[in-house]
Parts: sequence; C-alpha cells; structure tokens
Amino acid sequence: MPQNDDVMVPRPVRDSQSEMTEIVLPNDANPLNNLLGGRLMHWIDMAGAMAAHRHSRNYVVTAAIDHLDFWVPVHVGDLVILRSSVNRVFHTSMEVGVKVVVENYIVDTSEHVSSAYLTFVAVDAGGRHLPVPAVVPETPEEQRRYDDAGRRRDLRRTELERRRRNQAR
Repeated sequence: MPQNDDVMVPRPVRDSQSEMTEIVLPNDANPLNNLLGGRLMHWIDMAGAMAAHRHSRNYVVTAAIDHLDFWVPVHVGDLVILRSSVNRVFHTSMEVGVKVVVENYIVDTSEHVSSAYLTFVAVDAGGRHLPVPAVVPETPEEQRRYDDAGRRRDLRRTELERRRRNQAR
C-alpha cells in the first residue's frame, strides 16, 4: 500500500482525540443491572484503538493495558462516555489514555468511572510493525501526560524484564 509523503509528519494530540458514547442496555449488565466489567474493558479498547488509528493512520493492535480500576457502578440506562487520545509515541508503539465517565441524564449527574492506559502497535495488513509519527503536546496537560507516559513505559519495561526472569526459572 503506497503511503503519502506526510505519513511521518508529527501530529498534535488533538488530531487523535476521540469520543465514544454508549448507552448501557440490559445485555451489557449483570443480574444486579450493573455494567459488566468486561463490556467496559471492550469499550475502553475500542475507544483507545480509535485514537491510535487516527494518529498512526494505520491498522493498530492492542499490545498491553495497564492496571484498571472501576470506581463507581454504572447502571442500565446510564450513558458511558469514553474520551481517548495518544499520550506519547515510541517508534512503532503508542500509549493511549482513555477516560471513562458515566452520565445519568435523569438526575443530571456525571462521575469518573475509570481511566486506562493502553499500548497499541501500528501494523500493516501482514502484521509487520510500522513506524508511527511523533505526537506533539500543545497544552500543559498534554505535556504532563506525555512526560508521565515516558515514566510509565520505563515501569512497563522493568516489570516485563522481571516477569521474563521469573519465567526462565
């Protein structure tokens, strides 16, 4: 597939920003009418992939997801809003942040449900890794997220090495 000359031109974070909204239906819930954690994880992965696709302009695959907490329950009928953007790029991979908010439009409330950091890798149709253009933070918040992503990458690499050493035993 021929690529445009501007494929590797650095792109601002705003070019990757994505928002996805879901309404929680009965088939998304457990017997207590609360959103299933696995369904929310799926939505987080999809929202993250949208930002990664927008930034890389290529196919992407999920390589990792960091720790995930569910802070408040989400009920049938609630709206779930997932906002995502690329935090930082590392050659063929990129860290994407996803923030999840639940809105109850009946009582006009909004609460932070979860946040996640996912690592995506850009690939071609054959699954080969592709380089990704740099991301350019433009605001102090984007710069903070960019810097934090570098620290998280170091932690991920340290933990991966620790697991590999333990596996070799």
